[in-house]
Amino acid sequence: MGELPLDINIQEPRWDQSTFLGRARHFFTVTDPRNLLLSGAQLEASRNIVQNYRAGVVTPGLTEDQLWRAKYVYDSAFHPDTGEKVVLIGRMSAQVPMNMTITGCMLTFYRKTPTVVFWQWVNQSFNAVVNYSNRSGDAPITVGQLGTAYVSATTGAVATALGLKSLTKHLPPLVGRFVPFAAVAAANCINIPLMRQRELQVGIPVTDEESQRLGHSVAAAKQGIFQVVISRICMAIPAMAIPPVIMDTLEKKDFLKRRPWLGAPLQVGLVGFCLVFATPLCCALFPQRSSLHVSRLEPELRAQIREQNPDIEVVYYNKGL
Repeated sequence: MGELPLDINIQEPRWDQSTFLGRARHFFTVTDPRNLLLSGAQLEASRNIVQNYRAGVVTPGLTEDQLWRAKYVYDSAFHPDTGEKVVLIGRMSAQVPMNMTITGCMLTFYRKTPTVVFWQWVNQSFNAVVNYSNRSGDAPITVGQLGTAYVSATTGAVATALGLKSLTKHLPPLVGRFVPFAAVAAANCINIPLMRQRELQVGIPVTDEESQRLGHSVAAAKQGIFQVVISRICMAIPAMAIPPVIMDTLEKKDFLKRRPWLGAPLQVGLVGFCLVFATPLCCALFPQRSSLHVSRLEPELRAQIREQNPDIEVVYYNKGL
């Protein structure tokens, strides 16, 4: 076998990102929970392979499959814009195990106010880490901005959950099971924009087709954040809508009445099964490298691009996750 050629484009995912199927295959790989089990040495080895290859140096004996594996290991643990290692629970590969536990508990312990408050707080704490870790661009965010986003989202989620809980007291029990979903949806609409408010102030990097940076755009940030909010809400729907219906039916059966301790693990298992598919499929709703027509950019940036690169009609940006 000869040396691996240098013309493999590992700047982009392995599968065609212009199609939903290609994006789904990409995110099934990115969100694979097994990536969490990799050691620091394995992550560094993958980073070295990727960075060396981008610099034109091929690791001896490296195959194409090994290169792509290293690229996906690298992408699973390092931020695409800053290059910094993402904290363990903030990685996309942690989404399924973390969310199945938290969501399962939110759906199980929804009847009493203290447990509602506790699990909504846990969920928003986790979301704050995920949203910060997977923000778009390399713009810094201050401790004050982080605190504002965290407190606002947690307050919004708890207020929504408790408000709906009181409104559903006299409704069928099944209706009450959907209160956590409404709270999560409301919190996503608060948490993500606030956690990424710096992007809404200074914009995110936009590039041409060859990934050459052209400037920063607030319009691109707004579109990217909107897409992420929609994806996150859709991601929660199967896990927070299907298990409550199943559990409401099962809890009326003698099997669970005699074994009430099975309720929580069964609920967590159902949520996990839904999330294994919902997480990558909903991440794939929009391209990670999204595009925006130049005519929709800010006037100053649009004029600058028209002057320096008159042939460019579309710019690209990383929407975040």
